[in-house]
Amino acid sequence: MKRLRRRTIIALVLAGALAAGVLFFCFQLIGKGNDWVGFFGTRYYDSGAIYDRNGVLLYDGQTKSYAENQAARVSTLHLVGDQNFGTSLRSVLASRLTGYNLVTGTSLGSHDVTLTIDAALNETAYAALNGRKGVVAVYDYTTGDLLCEVSSPSYDPNNPPSDINENPAYEGVYLNRFFSSTYPPGSVFKLVTTAAAIEQKKDLDQFRYTCTGSLEVDGDVITCPYAHGENMDIKQCLATSCNGAYATLAMELGGKTLGEYMEQAGLLDSLAVCDIHTAKGSFVAQEDGSAFLGWSGVGQDKDLVNPCNMLAFMGGIANDGVAVVPKLVERETITGTSIPAAFPDGKDTYSIYGEETCRQLKEMMRNNVASQYGQAQFGDLAVCAKSGTAEVGGGQEPHAWFAGFIDDPEHPLAFLVLVENGGGGARVAGSIAAQVLAQATAE
Repeated sequence: MKRLRRRTIIALVLAGALAAGVLFFCFQLIGKGNDWVGFFGTRYYDSGAIYDRNGVLLYDGQTKSYAENQAARVSTLHLVGDQNFGTSLRSVLASRLTGYNLVTGTSLGSHDVTLTIDAALNETAYAALNGRKGVVAVYDYTTGDLLCEVSSPSYDPNNPPSDINENPAYEGVYLNRFFSSTYPPGSVFKLVTTAAAIEQKKDLDQFRYTCTGSLEVDGDVITCPYAHGENMDIKQCLATSCNGAYATLAMELGGKTLGEYMEQAGLLDSLAVCDIHTAKGSFVAQEDGSAFLGWSGVGQDKDLVNPCNMLAFMGGIANDGVAVVPKLVERETITGTSIPAAFPDGKDTYSIYGEETCRQLKEMMRNNVASQYGQAQFGDLAVCAKSGTAEVGGGQEPHAWFAGFIDDPEHPLAFLVLVENGGGGARVAGSIAAQVLAQATAE
């Protein structure tokens, strides 16, 4: 009887272990099935195809081949990816490309994914960077459709350069700068300071500033490139991008307030774009009244922003305070057919500033183009923008920013150009934006 009882206990223990193992496997299957099928080493990996919005084949999972056009291969590499890119679509969309689901596995066949991206626009943007490191992006701020997303440098996945790991021209080539990098924003950050001033400084319409070319704060000096003029109102201060004026406003508003407005702009968050998570920005609330706080208010000091988040912020201003998170997938179909294989990706939004605040920012950004950057380069497009020249130290040229949107329901496009160590923002990055926008709005 004792032996029978012992055997019964052993059998129950084994049965319990088996049940626990089955449950553990089921939980693992539910939670990690996508990852197992999408692992690079499996035969199922990305067996579908990736197309641009116009039906241009960017990658064929069956033949493991890329676009026929070299310029398309190079300019979309960071999106499509190869084995070196963890944040690429081949990686994050692996389960969708295989057609995997929990019930049927991969038995129903692979899926094709059509992107919102225009490959031809990517080619133009990459060519406009002309070998310089940086980012160019354009999206529809009403739908979230990302039309252009270029990260430079890149390479041809069909013929990777032999010196890619030694040549400084390819430094950071495996990093998608649009999603995964952060940069000092320079004067583009003045839009955040302006928004805080509009909402917190009740006498802002009375604000006047005379720029002599520098502002001394307790022995420290905040400089401007030149003396911008006398008795400037806030609109003129933003158009001339006067550091002294914005440092003065920042010190009056305080670091806590500026940090709150940067957070409200979505510049401290990580956005999820097709399961690719953007790098978070940062802001350090320096001591009130200090020159460091003044520099923070003009986009320097320890300010850092992610380009994708900055693009969404531009879209939020254009969209009266509602920022739409960029999206990349237009539709998903059963491979080789037009039969839908999934519901379309939804539109994700978040609020930034009030509608009236955004209206005023929009008006001032439109004035920037008309009075400073030159409307002629944009033709008839109602471009609203802010440039930025972000100092990076170490004897290097500053980063050049140009970000904004077209205020036109016929062309609801927000854009961002960043050229690493490019020098003057409006001159360098603005000309790239003009080329890309001309093509994006062509009939």
